[in-house]
Amino acid sequence: MNISYGILLIFGISIFGGLVSAFAAKKMKIPQVIGYIITGIIIGESGFKIVSSQEIIKLAPFNFFALGIIGFLVGAEIKFSTMKKYGKQFSAILLSEGLFAFALVGFFTGLILYIISGSFNIAIAGGMVFGAIASATDPASTLNVLQEYRSAGILTTTVIAIVALDDALAMTLYGLGSGIAQIASGSDISPYTILFHVMIELFGSVAIGIFFGYIINYILHKSKLHGSSAATSFGLLLPCIGIINQFDMDVILSTMAIGITVVNKAPKRSKEIIQYIKSLSTPIYILFFVLVGARLQLNSLPSWLWLIIGAYVIFRSIGKYFGSWLGATITGSNKIVRKFTGLSLFSQGGVAIGLSIMASQHLNNIAVVEGYYLGDVIIFGVTATTFILQIIGPPTVKMAAILAKETGKNISTEDILNEKKVSNNLITNVPVVSESTTLRAVFGIFAKGDLSMIPVLGNNKKLVGGTTIKQLRESLTDQTAWDWLLASDFMEPIIDYIKKNDTLSKAADMMEQLQTDFIPVLDDTGAFAGIITKQKIKERINHEKLSLMNQ
Repeated sequence: MNISYGILLIFGISIFGGLVSAFAAKKMKIPQVIGYIITGIIIGESGFKIVSSQEIIKLAPFNFFALGIIGFLVGAEIKFSTMKKYGKQFSAILLSEGLFAFALVGFFTGLILYIISGSFNIAIAGGMVFGAIASATDPASTLNVLQEYRSAGILTTTVIAIVALDDALAMTLYGLGSGIAQIASGSDISPYTILFHVMIELFGSVAIGIFFGYIINYILHKSKLHGSSAATSFGLLLPCIGIINQFDMDVILSTMAIGITVVNKAPKRSKEIIQYIKSLSTPIYILFFVLVGARLQLNSLPSWLWLIIGAYVIFRSIGKYFGSWLGATITGSNKIVRKFTGLSLFSQGGVAIGLSIMASQHLNNIAVVEGYYLGDVIIFGVTATTFILQIIGPPTVKMAAILAKETGKNISTEDILNEKKVSNNLITNVPVVSESTTLRAVFGIFAKGDLSMIPVLGNNKKLVGGTTIKQLRESLTDQTAWDWLLASDFMEPIIDYIKKNDTLSKAADMMEQLQTDFIPVLDDTGAFAGIITKQKIKERINHEKLSLMNQ
């Protein structure tokens, strides 16, 4: 297969299959991300092999791009005002859940490796790396579920902050853990050299992200064309991702720094670019998770490796749950945060797989048993645990958000407009006239109200037209005609109207197209039912948002 056409086929199958499986997942009331991964398994190495491992390797640039988008959107959720208020709690929870997962997974996977290999050095090396990788939480699937269920509140804020910062903690622990692993396996690299490289990677990634964030902030402040500034800002993410990869630094950390910088330096101006990138993120999410599923090789692992996988999943979950509870309890966090944060931290994704690939390059010369090297054990083990935890993680995020009663609260203006009907927002006490109403009577109605148009009704309350102040101006000087001119003589036919069962979104779009502040509404029989105004729609949006805030 020619790879240029093969990529198009992969993209097409992935997006279509992902959408179908997501639809099925939604019907079964499970998070859509599980459907994406299952699609990947079906078309990938563990299924029909439509997508080969070689093609997945060639799609690595796309994976980095997807991770960059994910990192930016996670960073855009972190506001300094929130961090200032809850920073102590976030830090305690982050360190507690990360270090507990690191310690428990490291100890038990190391113990199993010692029993299998009989080597204390291999046990130390493998346990340190497995433990460090276990501290990472996948921000992509976690954020995807929270967005899918429109979650908002103290738990949601805490979880987003923790999964965003988990990446930095995991990178630090991995750097230290891999350094100890290389020393334990006989490498002559100085631990100080390893620590220096870890610090350069962490701080370098953040510095580059902040630099690009300031550039985007400058563009947002100077540009008068909102659409072009959003597109330009989005385009700047690509060279940032490219530069980060060129220097082997962390993509998520860097783009997360961009998001944090932009949302805090330009909180109002950045809303458009954030919404713009969110609108483009759906197919990127689908492709990313389909490729995660396609990469899994679940049918070629030895039985003892499944023992390591089981221990990893169980003790990582215990570490995340108990550690987050302990950190929240120590800092006196909200009861909801103490009880449910741990349930939201089970997912594991691209960061863990990326770290396992790095580990395989450094530790692939250490034989655990015949035919299996430590690097292989780590990459196969982390890939399998990622699959299991991506099946377990999203439903537990959903469960936590439901138990905390935070689902359905992050409703946008577009959601309200698409959900609410015109019928519930009608102004029905509108003055109307018949075709035989005199001009004098029409003037009297205009004088008493503030409408710029009065509907004219025919037989059976059917809307036949409308009369406006503009149309009446020519008659103002000739008062002798006021008693014999009728509404039908100067009305204009109304061809633009909306039905009661249409959405507010359709009404708002039509008013925008017609450059008017209101539009007539008809019922199912075609009879005049009232009018809908821009002001009424605005009041409805504000009412719905206030109701959600007070729940």
